[in-house]
Amino acid sequence: MIRKARVGDVAEIQKLIMTFAEKNEMLPRSVGDLYECLRDFYVYEEDGKILGCGALHVVWEDLGEVKSVAVREECRGRGIGSKLVAKCIEEMEVLGMGRVFVLTYQPDFFRKLGFKPIKKEKLPHKVWTECIRCPQFPDCKEEALIYEKPARGL
Repeated sequence: MIRKARVGDVAEIQKLIMTFAEKNEMLPRSVGDLYECLRDFYVYEEDGKILGCGALHVVWEDLGEVKSVAVREECRGRGIGSKLVAKCIEEMEVLGMGRVFVLTYQPDFFRKLGFKPIKKEKLPHKVWTECIRCPQFPDCKEEALIYEKPARGL
C-alpha cells in the first residue's frame, strides 16, 4: 500500500535512503531535511513495514521534482519503485503541474517510466541551490530526465 509519510516514518525513510547513499547510488538526506520535506514523501508499506519511499517536491508553477526513490534491496524487481513514481506523477497532475524532473544515478529506470533526458542547464536555477550543498558538486554524475504530462487529444 502506498500512503503519505508520517512523522513516525522518518527514521525508516532515512535508513532506506542511506543504504543507497553509502554506495554513492543516491544523495544522502539528513533527518532534519526529511522532517522539513516530510509532506513531499510517500511510503510503500506492507504488513507494517516500509519497503520503499519516494517524494514529489514542488519546484515552480509548472514543475516538480521526483526525489529519493528508494526500495529495500530484497524487494527490488517487484514494481514498488515504479508504483511510487506513478504516485508522484499522479500527485503532479492533481496539483496542476505538467512536468516533473529527476536527477538520478539510475536513468534507465526512469526512462522505462516515460522520462526523457534533458540537459541540466535547462532546469531552473532554483535547482542549483540544492546542488551547491551536495557533496558531489561540481563533479556530479547524476543525469537529468523529465516527464511531461501527455497532451490530451480533442
